[in-house]
Amino acid sequence: MSDDAMIYERLQSVRAEIAAARARRTRVSAEAPVELIAVTKNHPVEAMQKAIDAGVMNIGENRVQEALSKAGTLARAVKWHLIGHLQTNKAKQAVRQFDLIHSVDSVRLAQEIDKAAERFGKVQNVLVQVNLAREESKSGVYREDLDELLAAIDELCSVRLQGFMCIAPNYENVEQCRPLFREMYELFRQMKAAGPRTADIRYLSMGMTHDYGIAVEEGANLVRVGTAIFGARQYTLGV
Repeated sequence: MSDDAMIYERLQSVRAEIAAARARRTRVSAEAPVELIAVTKNHPVEAMQKAIDAGVMNIGENRVQEALSKAGTLARAVKWHLIGHLQTNKAKQAVRQFDLIHSVDSVRLAQEIDKAAERFGKVQNVLVQVNLAREESKSGVYREDLDELLAAIDELCSVRLQGFMCIAPNYENVEQCRPLFREMYELFRQMKAAGPRTADIRYLSMGMTHDYGIAVEEGANLVRVGTAIFGARQYTLGV
């Protein structure tokens, strides 16, 4: 099977699983749509182009520099998502490249994004990353610090909060992710109903290759899938 056909077949499989997971929903409407973000970290531009030609509209990158390197030669129109941790000194570059930044986790980072966006004459759409599992190895604001961060974002002129992102622990039994995803959806629902006045809360980004089916069942409307589309990452790109 050619690379083009393989990526197309994998995409079809992922889309079918998303549709099946939506149908299994019990707390969220099965009609509520889900957007697929193809995560392209350590995958070449050629594979990205094949995925976009097969219908992918959202590209997710973990690192600012890798996205900038690829964007110059991609030659495709897509929506760019930054899903990895963002350092404050990369805020300017991130604002230049990305349509949606998923990983805001501190007041300082939000302020740096705001300054950069103001310089570019842009309102930067962001998600706040919440570390519900309190994993020290992962970024994200703890639940008890979330209100302070949301209040700070509410005061910024060039940042628009559009929702939340979380990453579940990499459990061997993927069903263990369900309570966390359920809790995250309830937080999303509450904030959407009574969140900051300047927010436009619409996205709940959760679920990756190993757990996106459960994430969709529990209310995710953005899922970040890489390996299930592109196969194992290629660590020889040097970007």
